[in-house]
This record gives sequence, C-alpha cells and structure tokens, in this order.
Amino acid sequence: MISTAVEDVEVMKEIIPPTAVEGDVEPADLLKILDFPSLPDGVTKTTGFCAHRKSTKGADVAYRVSKEAQLSAPTKQLYPADVFPEDFSILATVKPKKGSQSFLMSVYNEQGIQQLGVEVGRSPVFLYEDHTGKPSPEDYPLFRGLNLADGKGLNLANERWHRVAISVHKQTVTIILDCKKKTTQKLSRSPHPIIDTKGIVVFGTRILDEEVFEFGDGTGF
Repeated sequence: MISTAVEDVEVMKEIIPPTAVEGDVEPADLLKILDFPSLPDGVTKTTGFCAHRKSTKGADVAYRVSKEAQLSAPTKQLYPADVFPEDFSILATVKPKKGSQSFLMSVYNEQGIQQLGVEVGRSPVFLYEDHTGKPSPEDYPLFRGLNLADGKGLNLANERWHRVAISVHKQTVTIILDCKKKTTQKLSRSPHPIIDTKGIVVFGTRILDEEVFEFGDGTGF
C-alpha cells in the first residue's frame, strides 16, 4: 500500500543499472529508458555536478524527482535477451537531502517480489534475493560504516554530489564512493543466481503493495 519515501534527491543525467562485469550484455541507461529528457510528471531538470564544464561548454544536466512521479519500466527493456548478468555493476551520481534515506531503484520479479534494491542516504542498503531466496534477510550485506546522510564518514545525504558504484562479483558486493572510499561485504547467494527479467524496474521508491504506489513528501531520486 505504501512505498518508502523519496526525499530531496537529485540525480545526474545518466544512471547505469546492473551492467555485466564480463560477457556480452550491453550497458543500459535507466534514465533514458524511463525517458527523463522528456520531463515526465514529477521530473524537473536542474544543474548537475559541474556548473561549467569546458568539454560541453555548459552545465551538467541533472534531474529532480518529486513525490508525484511514478517511474517504472519492464525489466526486459534493460535486458531484451532475458539475461540478467550474474556479476554486474550499478553506477550513479546523486545528491540526496541531508539526513534522508531514499530508494534509488528496485527490481521486481513477475510475482512482485523485490529481487534487487539500492537505497542511499544515512546508510547505504543493498537488497538482493536470487531465484532460491538467497541470501536470507538476516544475511543481507550491511554497510554500517557508510553514513551517506550527515557529512561524516561515507555519507551520501549531505546535499553534495556523490558518485556511487556498486559492484557484485561472485559472493561479494563492493560499494565505492567518490572513486576512493571502498568497502566490501559478503553476498551469500547461489553459485549461479538467477534474477527474473519478466517483472519491472521501479525508480526512486520501492513497492510494498502490488496495486498502490505512494511517494513520500519532498522531491526525490
């Protein structure tokens, strides 16, 4: 019935969702797939990481997403060949509101079960569940040392732009913040995990009910 709130997060013009570390799967730009450049309801254009970039002779483009936005797409649009890479990376440039905690993206299977999710803010969260239900909730990787919301440590939600990279390789998941701060945790998944591509990708929130979407106050990612 209710989704987690998205609170004042801005996003740069490109978000690369799960992209194969090795193999033939092409990178996918989630913002293009969701047609951000056309500014759908709840999406506005703003200035990104660099206000005066010499190479483009202008400012970087970013987008702000409000509570009115409802942004989703079939997972097959990211992976037309029905293959979700076992090992992959997620790349994003974000600017969350100070003290916030917001979902960046979630991937659901055909039955509406969340298989993958990325949450940014006071403490980053990486949710993952393969076709066998692994890892179990008690074995989810935790990044308690990464505070993304108060300006201390690895804190994303301090109203500054941050480059975030999440890399999944075999039984580990690594988060790299601003190309330098890095932490790795165990990911207790199956040897050959499968992520269903017959469901949907949801941007800026996650679904807690299959029928009704509700966004939190403020603008968001």
